[in-house]
Amino acid sequence: MVSYMDFTSPNVQFKYDLKNNPFFIKDCQNLINLLSIKELNTLGNVSLLDIFLSKSNVVEPHTHQNASELVYCISGSALVSIINPFTKQLLNIPIKPGQVANVPQGWWHYEIARVDNTHLLAIFDAPIPQFIGGSDVLRLTPPEVLAHTYGLQESLIREALAPITHTTFIGPPTY
Repeated sequence: MVSYMDFTSPNVQFKYDLKNNPFFIKDCQNLINLLSIKELNTLGNVSLLDIFLSKSNVVEPHTHQNASELVYCISGSALVSIINPFTKQLLNIPIKPGQVANVPQGWWHYEIARVDNTHLLAIFDAPIPQFIGGSDVLRLTPPEVLAHTYGLQESLIREALAPITHTTFIGPPTY
């Protein structure tokens, strides 16, 4: 997407407070703030997620079909895991403050906080990153299709997936 900004317009924005746009809040220690061209009209083809996680919390397995992602660790420590679709290998990339992990466009991945107070910045090369979450894939695929495809018992799949009623974003769920 190419955006054309009239930088002489009185509506031009050069500053934004990420706290004004929470994308997802699990609790006060596990949340994601979003910055896209909708919030800051001068961004062009870039966007970001400001991610806060406590130990063992996971940004659920997902993909971005329209963007590559650069995960930068501000504080704490995280494990960024990606599945290479060409080699069919799971790559686990530990990052700590000042380090980055690159997730190519369309690759299945997730991030797990290894310690409390982990703060990550996910930077995308798209004005609005698209998100396809594993929770959506699981809850929206009929259990009978999963059972038939993988030779599993439909009743067990239905039971196992029943608690997934919406997009997870940060897991595990708090019940």
